[in-house]
Amino acid sequence: MKYTALTASVLAGLLGTSALAQVCEDDVMVLAQPRDGLTLLEDYYDEFEELSGAGFQIDYLNENDRRAKSQADASTVGSFNVYYVDEANLPLFASSEWIVPLDGYYPEEYDYDDFDAGMRSVASYDGKQWFAPIQGGGDLMVYRTDLLEAAGIEPPQTWDEFKAAVAKLHDPDNGVYGIALRGQRGSGANVWRWLPLFAAHGGEWVDDSGEFAFNSEAAVKATEEYLELFQYSAPGTQTGSFDESTGAFRSGKVALIIESAPLGAMSKDPSQSQVVDTVAFTPPPTPIPGSGYAHGFAIASRANETEEQKACAGLFVAWATSKQQEERRLAEGQPGELTRTSTYESPAYVETFGENLSAAMASTGDSTEVLFWQDPDWQELGNAWGIKLEELIIGSRTDIQGALDELSELANAM
Repeated sequence: MKYTALTASVLAGLLGTSALAQVCEDDVMVLAQPRDGLTLLEDYYDEFEELSGAGFQIDYLNENDRRAKSQADASTVGSFNVYYVDEANLPLFASSEWIVPLDGYYPEEYDYDDFDAGMRSVASYDGKQWFAPIQGGGDLMVYRTDLLEAAGIEPPQTWDEFKAAVAKLHDPDNGVYGIALRGQRGSGANVWRWLPLFAAHGGEWVDDSGEFAFNSEAAVKATEEYLELFQYSAPGTQTGSFDESTGAFRSGKVALIIESAPLGAMSKDPSQSQVVDTVAFTPPPTPIPGSGYAHGFAIASRANETEEQKACAGLFVAWATSKQQEERRLAEGQPGELTRTSTYESPAYVETFGENLSAAMASTGDSTEVLFWQDPDWQELGNAWGIKLEELIIGSRTDIQGALDELSELANAM
């Protein structure tokens, strides 16, 4: 990240100093969805006020309402200086110019490059960075050390080794299942776990001729493999999402799982996990990439007409996502909202979660990619595929190629 000469005059005194300039004239209005880390942020209201010269107000809505209101506000009145955005609505907000790139408004001393590489990738669009992460991650392979050791299996390093281990460790008669997947319909549910297989098979959303490739050979193979794995998946996951799959693992019913990185800390938390002492972590086995996601704060364009207003909003975004705020969240037991490599490598993180998880979290960003189609229409198409994929999982339909052909026709019609 760098900042422009124009903005340098606005942020003079911000960089390399302990007494930061007060750049805000009015309170920063923020639209977000509930997060423990944001509630904690409000405990330090006076700190931001002293830093910036103004306060802030966060209005909270649940995810779907937040998305709808932020879209309506950004496209019309512009009541909010900062929007909470995520991987699903970033392409729409960026392409519509409802938010501005962070370049020029995120002070360098807050070290944007310290964010996990996978989250930075998700926060990018058209070659620019648009938001600062407050939660997110890629994928981890999480496994039961006791079960693998008893079976004489080394932690899988390749996808073929992983599938073989899942089959060998599957022992439903004794309450152990090889894996836990997501079957519930949705671009962020069953489709999210299908995406790494699609990518591993060489899947592309658009082919070399510019035609949609939703029904490609790679998509068929990925779907076949996903359905095959479901014969080893824990009960309740055929129509379940993240909560059901991770819940099955944390309750001791699952041998191996590939899931979003927050599962790492959750599985080491005695209040949430029964496998605290028998769990270990690595990045996903090759060639499976991590399915990157991230939520974060972005600078609104309509409510921030002047460079000074953009600088003020940028200062709030940087302060709210700073290393110091992460230290506070870690101390308060909020591991699901940690986004920085320096946090994963810190003595406090190692002491809390162990060196193994620390190393896995620090390295998983290197295998994390943006696997969904970065397009404003992705959520509609992803949800449509989620419905068809769920039907294939539960067996109400069996024609994989036909389902994907329907998806491709929908893409062309849109």
